[in-house]
Amino acid sequence: MKNKTLGTMTLKQILIGTLSILLAACATPPKEGENVIQKAPAFITKGKKVAVYTTQKDSELRLSQGQDLSFKPSAQPLESEIAVFVNPDKQFQTFLGIGGAITDASAEVFSELSQDKQDELLSAYYGKDGIDYTLLRTTIHSCDFASGSYTYIEEGDKELKTFSIEHDQQFRIPMIKKAMAQASDPLVFYVSPWSPPAFMKGKTHMLQGGTLQPEYYQAWASYYAKFIKAYEAEGMPIWGLTIQNEPMAVQTWESCVYTAEQERDFLKNYLGPTLEKEGLGAKNIVVWDHNRDLISHRANTIFGDPEAAKYAWGIGFHWYERWAGGESMWENLRNVKESFPEKELLFTEGCIESFSQDGYQRWTNAERYGRSMINDFNCGTVGWTDWNILLDHNGGPNHVGNFCFAPIHADTRTNELIYTPSYYYIGHFSKFIRQGAKRVSTTTSRSHLISTSFLNSDGKMVTVVMNDGEEAIAYKLIVGTEESLIEIPARAMQTLVY
Repeated sequence: MKNKTLGTMTLKQILIGTLSILLAACATPPKEGENVIQKAPAFITKGKKVAVYTTQKDSELRLSQGQDLSFKPSAQPLESEIAVFVNPDKQFQTFLGIGGAITDASAEVFSELSQDKQDELLSAYYGKDGIDYTLLRTTIHSCDFASGSYTYIEEGDKELKTFSIEHDQQFRIPMIKKAMAQASDPLVFYVSPWSPPAFMKGKTHMLQGGTLQPEYYQAWASYYAKFIKAYEAEGMPIWGLTIQNEPMAVQTWESCVYTAEQERDFLKNYLGPTLEKEGLGAKNIVVWDHNRDLISHRANTIFGDPEAAKYAWGIGFHWYERWAGGESMWENLRNVKESFPEKELLFTEGCIESFSQDGYQRWTNAERYGRSMINDFNCGTVGWTDWNILLDHNGGPNHVGNFCFAPIHADTRTNELIYTPSYYYIGHFSKFIRQGAKRVSTTTSRSHLISTSFLNSDGKMVTVVMNDGEEAIAYKLIVGTEESLIEIPARAMQTLVY
């Protein structure tokens, strides 16, 4: 009995000794040059100032900086008070960027401007003194926003032997290169097709829908690879691609219909493997690229299939679901993010339809942008891409008459740039929220205001607040245990940097 106890004690001592050695080893300071994972320091407001930037209807305020404000210890807000609550301890998705599309239409209009106006436009979008875009989208051959319909091959060339991007060398590629050179940060550049060549759909033209025929699945997958390689050979790095613009719409312009199952199978059996085989497996593939209404079904079908999902970075969406009446379906985005948290949400297109020259300064156009961007980000979206960055005084060119608004228009008759309120509302986000920022928990106590916040990697918090009502609103910005009293004018957007 005594020996047994002694044996037990000896075993305990051995275990304790071994554990002590292991703990000591774990506690050994890291060698010079080794990476150490450290918890990010807590965000504090004490001693900080709040820089306030405002854009307001019926005023001269356009991203205008007002007087800096201070924080003080916060008190329990009353029910009669309006507050914006920011909790820096609760952080969510990582910000990818904000930008717009350089289409053939944008590039054609750009080419008609004088050199000084071209420089002004590029600075307005991509410069630090402008709204500092970080995302860029373009099309794989033509879409409706071009002077005509075209592809990169001769009709019927299944082997793609005639593939050439020579068409884009005249207008589009030069403008894209200038935008990339102007940008303060490397642009996240992605591409989208509106339709395969007509013969791949068994049609005589690319317009009015149609479906990619199975015998051309491989040829079409190879077409993407050739396009990416051709553009990158021109010095334009491509981050990713969407599979098909608006795959459930039969449009009067270039369009192609994919059911969820067809897109899933094309991705997993052709596009994904082809990009890998061509050394392009690191490109980020975005599925859907259509409205919020059917997004959950597309996500369930593609992301629910592991063999397809492994090729997909995330899912893209547009804002046009209101064509059938009703409201914007932001909750569908939240559903997708909750269902597939490993996949990302990307807003890939939005614009104001039905162009008219008397609508340049229509304030509701800007408010549509502000409302969508705040809600999209709060539902988990990592990036937001406007449609054409530039159109002419007719809302084009567009070869099927689908004229729309852009944030900036050019009257090519007078060499004048026309800045719309939408440009400034987008700028309240893009100018201040930078790549790598983390979205931070933000709510409001009244529906009179909507808000979102991001914490930049340099430690600065950015809170965007929108008031679309007819009265100015005094509100408390409550961040942790401190607050600042702020007033936002009627029909206004504010960005708070602190």
